[in-house]
Amino acid sequence: MRNAMKQYLALALSSVMMGIIGSTLAADGVEEQSYTRPAMPAPKDNQLTPDRIELGKHLFFDPRLSGSNWISCATCHNPTLGWSDGLPTAIGHGMKVLGRATPTILNTGYQRFQFWDGRVKTLEEQALEPIIAGDEMAGNLDDIIKKLAVIKGYQDMFEKAYPGEGLSKVTMAKALASFERSIVATEAPFDRFYKGDQKAISDSAKKGFELFKGKANCAVCHQNHNFSDDGFHNVGLKGNQDVGRFAKVPINVLKGAFKTPTLRDIALTAPYMHNGIYKTLDEVVDHYDRGGDGEVNDPNMKKLNLTPEEKKHIVAFLQSLTGVPLEVTFPHLPQ
Repeated sequence: MRNAMKQYLALALSSVMMGIIGSTLAADGVEEQSYTRPAMPAPKDNQLTPDRIELGKHLFFDPRLSGSNWISCATCHNPTLGWSDGLPTAIGHGMKVLGRATPTILNTGYQRFQFWDGRVKTLEEQALEPIIAGDEMAGNLDDIIKKLAVIKGYQDMFEKAYPGEGLSKVTMAKALASFERSIVATEAPFDRFYKGDQKAISDSAKKGFELFKGKANCAVCHQNHNFSDDGFHNVGLKGNQDVGRFAKVPINVLKGAFKTPTLRDIALTAPYMHNGIYKTLDEVVDHYDRGGDGEVNDPNMKKLNLTPEEKKHIVAFLQSLTGVPLEVTFPHLPQ
């Protein structure tokens, strides 16, 4: 009990420095976690409605939101590639190769921080940043609004979604955020197992789940229904020079730290890590098994001494977190 409490206090202190508190502990020191998905949260001034989601979807797929008129949000967040792009790191304006991987937008509405470094908290804040970033979509919001304002289809859609608010930077951000909140993971085999269907996943995946919660130490950071603690961790990626969260919160433990990604639909979102260094889940498990490479600041990182069979079980469990991809119909953009 005393050792468990010491571990909890160390984890809580680390989480406070990272900006969040992780899952709670029961009296016996065992983590209490729920893998049941809650309702999608949304701000009071941007509650989800079908019209707002539909408007946001049109904007998300419209390349006219970029300076070049050929890059859309969906260029990097492709629904056929797990809402990412399948590349080690993103490619932006002028075919520039960027320094970080494109994160999936799946379940991003549940996140307390956005971007790998967590520099903004809300989807409304996040929505416009890639559009105006010179290396990404290189758009000018005033020019984009002028482009859209003369298109009757958009005039009508904005009025239906946000009556009386008009077409503005604010309503653009709200609409994009609404669409992103609608992108949620479908039921995975693990979810059916968690509800009581013992045949939903393999025996190997069941063993992997126990390892995930225990010896492999994964659940320390990959928590609850979204399998993320919304924290920031330096897990010792070889050759990493990106300071990550440290640029926003200059605390030593956060130097080279990045946000814990969701594990939902993880089989669809390779390559892995913020710099796309690993192509397979086997490589990721190997990384954690050896306790990382190079500089490791996170106190939860340690050598795991997993057997080859145990590693296979963990990968089987991770694969059970992937469901049937969310079906999305590409919109006909107004002309």
